[in-house]
Amino acid sequence: MRIIFMGTPDFAVPSLEILFQNGYDIAAVITATDKYGGRNGKKLIESAVKKFAQANDIPVLQPKNLKDPDFVAHLRKLQADLQVVVAFRMLPEVVWNMPPHGTLNLHGSLLPQYRGAAPINWAIINGETESGVTTFKLKHVIDTGDMYFQAKVLIDENMTAGELHDQLMPIGANLVLQTVKAIESGAIVAREQQGEPSHAPKIFHQTCQIHFDALTGKVHNFIRGLSPYPTAWTTYQDKKLKIFLAEKELGNKNEIPGSFVTDRKSFFKIATQDGYINLLEVQIQGRKRMKIRDFLNGLK
Repeated sequence: MRIIFMGTPDFAVPSLEILFQNGYDIAAVITATDKYGGRNGKKLIESAVKKFAQANDIPVLQPKNLKDPDFVAHLRKLQADLQVVVAFRMLPEVVWNMPPHGTLNLHGSLLPQYRGAAPINWAIINGETESGVTTFKLKHVIDTGDMYFQAKVLIDENMTAGELHDQLMPIGANLVLQTVKAIESGAIVAREQQGEPSHAPKIFHQTCQIHFDALTGKVHNFIRGLSPYPTAWTTYQDKKLKIFLAEKELGNKNEIPGSFVTDRKSFFKIATQDGYINLLEVQIQGRKRMKIRDFLNGLK
């Protein structure tokens, strides 16, 4: 089976790798264009998918416009049987409807739950106890196509979005391989999504500001749901304070939510509606990420 693979971040690499290692003909990889970033924005950053493809002599395409006639014509000439999409942008119908077997998408949730750009983050922010991955066939409305397979994982009460992301990567890759094999053998059965959908919209910087006038559990879920990226934040001494890891403590001793409580040596906690959030790993504006003791040692 001849496959075109589309994806950009680390999350997509295991799926590409497992298809490549199982002998599938990867006609090309389509990924995001290179961008400048890093310190002073002078470093050219290539996507994780591009790096893997180049290391394994797989052709790479980086179109700015997926509707560009030249790109569409080139795609058609590749004569792929199937397209596989993992963590990529929305495709126009002329692209997703091109191959005989259509386009397979891997999504980081148990559809129809958490349709949208940030399913892993929102599942933890909302305090879910399970998540998973779904393979489905793309159609016009985002994340609504008929499903092929799903795999579930449990979410621990202290799990961060980063930890769930890393756990789902290999599970998702195996699900992609299972789905491609089923499509290839003709044994695939697609089924409509059932149940009330929920949504996982894109997260912006302002979305990440912590509001401590909420229950401790909700604040804790919010912090771990945004860790390590894009990271929940508050302000301290007129500087932005990112919080990567924290633990919850119930029982507020009448402090106003948002109040800082610290001995300046070993603990730093922030009052919530019914308790405290004990900070464990933070990053103050202009400094690197550090353990709370190191942070306190540097306080004036």
